[in-house]
Amino acid sequence: MNLLSVKNLSKMGREKPLFSDVTFGLNEGEKAALIGKNGTGKSTLLNCIAGVLQSDGGTAVFNSQAGVSFLPQNPVFDPEHTIRDHIFARQGQSAKLAVIREYEEVCEKIASNPNPNPGLEKQFEKVSEQMNEKNLWNYEAEIKSILTVLGISMSAKGENSGMDRKMGELSGGMVKKVALAQVLVEDSKLILLDEPTNHLDMTTISWLEDYLRTTSRAVLMVTHDRYFLDSVCSSIYELEHGKFNHYKGNFSDYLEAKATELEIAQNTERRIESVLRTERDWLMRGPCARGTKARARVDHIHSLINRDKLQQDASFSFEVAGRRLGGKVLVLDKISKNYPKASAVSKNAEPGPVLKDFSYTFKKGERIGVFGNNGSGKSTFLNIITGRLAPDSGTVEAGINTAFGYYEQNPFFADTSLSVLEYLKEVAEHVTRNDGKTLTAAQMLEQFGFEGKILYSPVSSLSGGERKRLYLVRLLMSNPNFLVLDEPTNDFDIFTMSVLESFLQTFAGCILVVSHDRYFMDKVADTMFILEDDGSVSGYVGKCSHYMDYRKEVLAAKAVEERASAEKAAKAVQTEKSAADSGQPAKKKRRTFKEQKEFETLENDIFELEDRKSELEALLSGGESDHEKLGDYSREYSAVSQALDEKYPRWEELAELDPM
Repeated sequence: MNLLSVKNLSKMGREKPLFSDVTFGLNEGEKAALIGKNGTGKSTLLNCIAGVLQSDGGTAVFNSQAGVSFLPQNPVFDPEHTIRDHIFARQGQSAKLAVIREYEEVCEKIASNPNPNPGLEKQFEKVSEQMNEKNLWNYEAEIKSILTVLGISMSAKGENSGMDRKMGELSGGMVKKVALAQVLVEDSKLILLDEPTNHLDMTTISWLEDYLRTTSRAVLMVTHDRYFLDSVCSSIYELEHGKFNHYKGNFSDYLEAKATELEIAQNTERRIESVLRTERDWLMRGPCARGTKARARVDHIHSLINRDKLQQDASFSFEVAGRRLGGKVLVLDKISKNYPKASAVSKNAEPGPVLKDFSYTFKKGERIGVFGNNGSGKSTFLNIITGRLAPDSGTVEAGINTAFGYYEQNPFFADTSLSVLEYLKEVAEHVTRNDGKTLTAAQMLEQFGFEGKILYSPVSSLSGGERKRLYLVRLLMSNPNFLVLDEPTNDFDIFTMSVLESFLQTFAGCILVVSHDRYFMDKVADTMFILEDDGSVSGYVGKCSHYMDYRKEVLAAKAVEERASAEKAAKAVQTEKSAADSGQPAKKKRRTFKEQKEFETLENDIFELEDRKSELEALLSGGESDHEKLGDYSREYSAVSQALDEKYPRWEELAELDPM
C-alpha cells in the first residue's frame, strides 16, 4: 500500500532553490532516509512533507487510512503540559489512545484510593469492556514497554511524579525522549523523524534502531548516524547540489553506488577534456565557420566548455604539528562527586554518586571514549577533568605542558558581532602542518564548509549547527594537545563528521570523547570508560560497538539467569505446597546414571572455563598494547562467560538432586 506520494516539491533558500522537482513515494513497511550536507534542505524538505512548512510548489499527499506521526528536530511543547498531556496530545485523532489514557487514569485513581466510590468502579468496568471490545491489551502493553525503555513510568505514584511531571521541568534529553514516545505510541502507519538520535544515549539509540528495523510501520527520517542508517534503511534519498537522488539499499550500498558514480564521472570528465584539447587546437587555427558543419562543430565545442563541471567535495586530511606533551599528562587521584541525577520519575532528584574514588593516570596518545546512559554524569566527568568543576574529594593534576581543548555541548560566544573569519583569527591566523606548510584561517574554514560570503557574515547570522561547527574549527586552530569532546557530532552532517574523524585519526595528543554516534566512537576511540550506576568507573579495551555487543550478551545472559531462578523458585514453592497438601515431607529425587555422568562432565567443564576466565582477566589487565590481541581476548572472554552462564543453571538443577 502506498502511504506517501511526493510530486514536484520545491522550496527556495536565501539565494537559490534548496530543492526542486522532488518526486518519490513511500510504501507500507519501507524504511528510507534523507541525507546530505548541512544546509542542503533535508529538515526543510521533511517539514514541507509533514505540512509544518509551506512549499513553494508541488504536493505531498498521505494515504487517508495511514495516519502520520512527526518528530521534529527541536520538539515543540507547552511547558505547562504534563508528560501524559504531551504523549496523548493527539488522542482526539485516535480512539484507541483515548481509551488507553482513560483506562490508565482510572487505574491510578483506584490505586491511590483504597476505598473507591461506586462511580469510579463503574467507570473502571466500562473502560475495561472497551479495552476488551477494541482488543487493546496488547497495544497498551506495547505502549508501556516503549515508555519504560525511554525512562518514563505510567504507574509512578506521588505528587508531581512520573507522567504528571511538567514538560518545562525536563532536561533537553528527556524532552526528546517524551516527544519520541509520543510518535512511537501513536496508532499510525507512517513515521517522520528528524534527527531522532540526537540527545539520546547509546542504549536508547540501540533499542530505537531495533524497533524501527522490525516495526511494520513505514519510516522516513533525517539522521547522520551511519550505523543507524546501515541497520534500518532500505532506501537512501540524497540532496546534493540542488539535486534529489535515490539509491536502493542501506548506507553501505549508497557509498558503493557513489564510488561507482564518481569513477564514471571522472572518466567521462577526462574524456571530455581530451576531446577539448584537440578541439581547442582546431579553434586556434581559425577555421572558417561559415559552413554548416563548421558552425555546428564550434557550437558543440562551446557546449562542452560551458557544461556543468563535475562537482566533488574537497577531501581533507592533514597532520598538525601539535604542541608537545610532557611526561606527565593528567593524573586523577581518588576523585569523587555527588550530583543530582536526571530522572523522569522524580521532580527533585536526590544527590547521588556520579564518581566514586576514581583514579587514573593518562598517558601520551591515549584515545578514550566515555560510555554511560543519560544522566550518568558524563558531562560532569569531563567538567571535573578540565577544571570547570571541582570534585567533592580527590585531586586532578594536569602536566605543565598539557593544553586542553574542550568542546562543550553548548558553546558560549562572547561577541557574536564578529565576522566568522574575525572570530577564528582571534585564536590564530594560520595552522602549521607536519610537512611545514601552513593553512590560513580562511583555508581551514573552507575545509569545514565555510566559504564565500559567509566568511564575512557576523556570527549572529549563523544557524545553531553552523555556530557549533565554527566553534569546533576555532578549537582545533588553538592547537591543544589534549582534546576533550562532549557530543561533538550533534547537529553535524556526515561530511563534517568525516572531516573531524580525519583530523582526529592523525592527532598525536590525548583524546577523551563523549558521543552517541557509535561509528564516530569506533573511528576515534580504542578504549572505553564505563560510568556505572553506582558511581564507579570500569574499563573496556576495544571499540565502542564491540562493547555494545558484549553488553547485550551480558544483559541477555542475566535475563536468562533471572528467569531460571524465578522458575526454580516457583517450582520449589509448588513442591512445598504439594507436600503440604499431601501431609508428607517433600522427597528429593535421585540422579539417574545418565544425570550423574552429565553432572560430573558439567563440573569439569565449569572448572576449566573458570580457570580460562581468570587467565583472560589477567591478560586483559596485564598492559598488553596490541589492540588485535586485546580484541581477541575480549571476544573469547565474552564466549567463556556466555558458556558458563549456559552451564550453571543445569549444574545447579542437577546439584539439587541426591547422588545415585
